[in-house]
Amino acid sequence: MHYKTIDDVLKELNTSLSGLSQEEAEKRLKQYGLNEIEERKESLWVILLRQYTNPLILVLIVAGVLALFLGDWHDSVVVLGLVFVNGMIGFYQELKAKASIESLRTLTRQKVAVIRDGEEKEVDASLLVPGDVILLSEGDVVPADTRLLEESGLLVDEAILTGESVPVEKYSHLVLEEDTPIYERLNCTFKGTVVVRGKAKAVVYATGKNTQMGLLASKLEEKPPESPLTVAIGSFSKKWIVALVVIISALVLVGIAQGRDWKFLVFFGIAQLVSAVPEGLPIVITIALVVGALRLVKNKVLVRHLPAVETLGSATFICSDKTGTITEGRLRVEEHYALDEEALVFCSALCNDSDGKKGDAVDLALLEWLDRIGFNWLGVRQVLERVWEHPFDTRRRLMAVVVKNGQTYELYVKGAFESLMSMAEKVPEGLGRVHDSMAERGLRVLAFGKAVLDRIPDNVDALKLEIVGLVGFLDPPKEGVKEAVEKAKKAGIRLIMITGDNLLTAKAVARMVGLYGEGDLAIEGRHMSNYSDDELYELLKRVRVVARALPEDKYRIVKVLQSKGEIVAVTGDGVNDAPALRVANLGVAMGSGAQVSKDASAMIITDNNLSVIVQTIMLGRQISTNISKVIRYLLSTNVFEILYNSLAILTGKPLPLYPTHILWINLVTDGVQDKAYPFTKYEGDPFREKPKRPQEVFLGKKQLLYILYNGIIMALGHFVLFSYLLTKYPYQTALTVSFISAVISQWSVGIQEISSKPFSMNPVSYIKLNPYIYLGISLGVVLQSLAIFVFADFFRIVQPSAEHLGYALIIPSLVFIAIELRKWVEYLYGAFSGKLEDEQNTQRDKRVFGKVFGSGGGNKRR
Repeated sequence: MHYKTIDDVLKELNTSLSGLSQEEAEKRLKQYGLNEIEERKESLWVILLRQYTNPLILVLIVAGVLALFLGDWHDSVVVLGLVFVNGMIGFYQELKAKASIESLRTLTRQKVAVIRDGEEKEVDASLLVPGDVILLSEGDVVPADTRLLEESGLLVDEAILTGESVPVEKYSHLVLEEDTPIYERLNCTFKGTVVVRGKAKAVVYATGKNTQMGLLASKLEEKPPESPLTVAIGSFSKKWIVALVVIISALVLVGIAQGRDWKFLVFFGIAQLVSAVPEGLPIVITIALVVGALRLVKNKVLVRHLPAVETLGSATFICSDKTGTITEGRLRVEEHYALDEEALVFCSALCNDSDGKKGDAVDLALLEWLDRIGFNWLGVRQVLERVWEHPFDTRRRLMAVVVKNGQTYELYVKGAFESLMSMAEKVPEGLGRVHDSMAERGLRVLAFGKAVLDRIPDNVDALKLEIVGLVGFLDPPKEGVKEAVEKAKKAGIRLIMITGDNLLTAKAVARMVGLYGEGDLAIEGRHMSNYSDDELYELLKRVRVVARALPEDKYRIVKVLQSKGEIVAVTGDGVNDAPALRVANLGVAMGSGAQVSKDASAMIITDNNLSVIVQTIMLGRQISTNISKVIRYLLSTNVFEILYNSLAILTGKPLPLYPTHILWINLVTDGVQDKAYPFTKYEGDPFREKPKRPQEVFLGKKQLLYILYNGIIMALGHFVLFSYLLTKYPYQTALTVSFISAVISQWSVGIQEISSKPFSMNPVSYIKLNPYIYLGISLGVVLQSLAIFVFADFFRIVQPSAEHLGYALIIPSLVFIAIELRKWVEYLYGAFSGKLEDEQNTQRDKRVFGKVFGSGGGNKRR
């Protein structure tokens, strides 16, 4: 389409400047399909087969078949049956997780302004068809391949398609040669590229797989990055499997040396290996993240990148923009200072892209002000035609237009006071004091200028003007932000407000919400270049406001903080926020922001409010805590089973658990309990806790100590009981009690891991925190009862008597009490430490008070 005129393009696509009718668009949608680049979707068969192609599962299948050939059909049926059941459970859970993730994706789809039936509408970008006429503006991601019809100062970043880092200027009037390469097609825009500046009207000529991006889709396909938790679990699992192989192999060799049946020992080793590997952990983590993401939707937060959910609770810094996040983002003109009243109102009307209904907040506020004072801005625009413009850009921090007035040209400029000062031929005396006075009262101040030209300029670089006045805008803080700042401080999260406003205004707003106070620092972005990264990091620990910040300043702040191990959440809504959003640990875009900022972020907040972000981080702490509970529970039971059987083999005793028992226990404990942990409610006040590193939460020293404590207590207790039972009962009876006791013990650990507080402190709260755990145990009880009383022969056990069941309850009770004692010790130690810390703080405050004010007697004598 680049080699045809606009009229020819419209004719070929059978459309017009008024766009398609809705009826025609629906017809074309059936013909061309959705405007989407199809992802490769796995078939149900592939997902089902994956459940049975895990290397460990394959080994188990081979073991089951081998047992059948060796004539041990009992074990064979049990093993292959458990493999089938586990596979179907995994298949169902993966389908549910995929469905939930897909439903989350639909919430974050791109919207686009399109003209249909002659009216402007907003539709889902996937519904665009060839012939649709769309409107593009700064920050938009181009939704399809288009031919430009009109444009104004259009600058497009095509790096994603061409690799060219410098944005390209686009012109609708050009007609190019047919063989013009993509990177020189200056009259077209392409799907996936970003509008950096300006605006345009364009007609869609290719959608979906027919776009340039669609043609490159196979080259662009890549797997989503693994989350820090997934990487950590993957690394731990590899080490764990190696350790297991070494330990189990040694146990098998010891058993053979003791004269035990080698076939039985090999079967035991395989079962023990499969059971001890927490293969269900990845799907449980996915469930936890999906459940968290769905809870976030209720909090007006849309999740684009699911793994980001797990990093929420570990955020140590929030780098927030001001307008629309901390403040209302709905400006109104609070006061003005005119050096030339007429020129000031003319500039406000003409150097303005709003139509009175939509547009930039500043432009809308200016038109509202002009309406209030009775100025006919619409009439002025009709008389004075705009012939040139320089759209607002963040580097110069100004916007400029030229209008034709008779035979002369008039330049009108609005922007930052410092920017217009550098262009002014003469700065009126006292104007700086007026500006500072406005800014100190929290007003956002813009300067306005005018010049008469004899021709249309090429750019704004060499232009000189006369400053005609200042306008102060009020953007009041949002409701709830001050409380959110206090909560974030209490939770150990540092906040930095990064804004393009001048320093005085930024400090005033930060002071209003409690973000900036005595002892805090506020700096300007331009001063950051004076510091090395190490020096800047030390400075940022005390900085609460960064004013006059450029996009590269925000980007550097994020990178410096991350280089020192900080976990950074960044908020943004503009094109220029995209780099910082993309590199942040947690990029949070505003729902009303530019599409490119949304695409660069991990989350989108539909209610642009800092309080929502802080609340979201607190919810993230709940998600992280629940994942850590799952890890602790699963690994505790794995350590128990390994140690228990190891002690029996090393001491020459018969195995306390058969291979089929190990696999069954894995199903009726881990299989029914671990999936319930993601639904655990938060206990206590998350705002009183300090941020923790993800690796510390999930696999830190304290976590590993808990795992070893639980596993060792269970293993030693069961070993002592089993040794005693062997002296009192036949082996089959001791084996039966051991089998039942191991299951109940793991259930008791599962209940204790619901909360970090002692169970006896408030048993009812344990039920309220997570009733689903008990539902899982109830299902486990039914399954275990079937194994004991119906399928006892399959598991090589005997029907237990009341006395046997009594023995089976001893160790689970002791395990429960042992964990309860550990919790009470920790609780009492924590309470004592907190009280001691409070007393130390009180004594310190008294000493400080004494140093500042002196003793009472001294004051009287003076």
